[in-house]
Amino acid sequence: MNFITIESWGKRTFEQFPFIKHSAKRVYQLVSYALSKEKIRVEGNVQRVTPKDGFEYYYGYYDKSPWDATGRYMIALRVKQAYKSVAPKERGTVVLIDTRNHNEVIEIGKTDSWNVQQGCMAQWLGPDFQTKLIYNDFSNGQYCSIIFNVKNMKEEKVLPLPVYDVARDGTFALSLDFNRLHRMRPGYGYSNLPDKTKGILCPDEICIWKMKIPDGNVTPMLKYTEMAAFEPDESMADAEHKVNHLMISPNGKRFMVLHRWFKNGRKHTRLVTCNVDKTEMYNLSDEVFVSHCYWKNDHEILSFCRKKATGDHYYLMEDKTQNYQLFWPDLNTDGHCSYSPDNKWIITDTYPNRKRLASVYLCREDGFCKRIARVFAPFRYDNDCRCDLHPRWSRDGKMVCIDSVHEGKRALYVIPIEKFINNERKN
Repeated sequence: MNFITIESWGKRTFEQFPFIKHSAKRVYQLVSYALSKEKIRVEGNVQRVTPKDGFEYYYGYYDKSPWDATGRYMIALRVKQAYKSVAPKERGTVVLIDTRNHNEVIEIGKTDSWNVQQGCMAQWLGPDFQTKLIYNDFSNGQYCSIIFNVKNMKEEKVLPLPVYDVARDGTFALSLDFNRLHRMRPGYGYSNLPDKTKGILCPDEICIWKMKIPDGNVTPMLKYTEMAAFEPDESMADAEHKVNHLMISPNGKRFMVLHRWFKNGRKHTRLVTCNVDKTEMYNLSDEVFVSHCYWKNDHEILSFCRKKATGDHYYLMEDKTQNYQLFWPDLNTDGHCSYSPDNKWIITDTYPNRKRLASVYLCREDGFCKRIARVFAPFRYDNDCRCDLHPRWSRDGKMVCIDSVHEGKRALYVIPIEKFINNERKN
């Protein structure tokens, strides 16, 4: 029995007892790190792009790219500290890193709605991914999103909802209930407002909205009760429900969402896909555990999830069917996966292991899987305030960007991989 198997067993065993799980994990890692002879801080060609000026810098989630279409500018969020609270009250600063001018930091806006896992959802707007960007904020007592024109270097518009994901053509965004999400999944929602649905297991309230860009027209889409009523499971009875991780398909016609419910301390997750007009809802994966996902194209989704017949692995699933392929059986640890712009490569990561080392892996569908970097995660960045690497592709597929704390604070790093990919192609 290897260490990954032992760790997976421990995770499942203490799944319904979060406090015991976190305490046991901390003791296990403290002892393992103390006994380990491998005290690595960083391994691989990992290059810092944000300054050492006393602030913390990071981008956020893995399904978006911080680079603009030209490859010159990278988005980052600058904050005072991001290890004591999952959604601090201190204002954050949205900045651009000018990679062609000695990584100069350019301030473009402030935000009062951010968290330690996904920042303020800052992302470049399509279809050109260089003229404008959008990020979330809180103003006049409500959440909103800001469109910033980079060409003119000024704020252009305030929209009435915060965004979770934006269609690639820039015409619309999807949003969710960030208050309930903050209460039920610390580190992913916002703390500006209380959760008005607290105490209600399955609210008859909207949980997903569609917002047009740039006019800001909002259309309510789905309620919590509608999610629970779709192909209900007996485990949903008297359970508390939430939704998270909206991702829009490349053509903008469908989206995926993780529907989660909690009962007696146990978590059940299923992956649901749906047209953006609410039609053709499909239960794509519903075997208790689904984690990180990514649209490979308009018809296939890569996910680390559970199949009862084969266990927890990476699977490429065909939308609206039960067809799937298992990839990299030896890489049976959860990570944040995404395809390269040409769909030929996959990048993913791991959570810190017993030695507090998190890894980045470069993979192909043919079974190739190689670790290209490792970084250390200090113990103060743990549990809900952890710093996931969240590897993200540059738009030309030549570099990968990660958030890391191996130098003591959150910072943005790049890993050049063009030469490595070229070498593998020759082999």
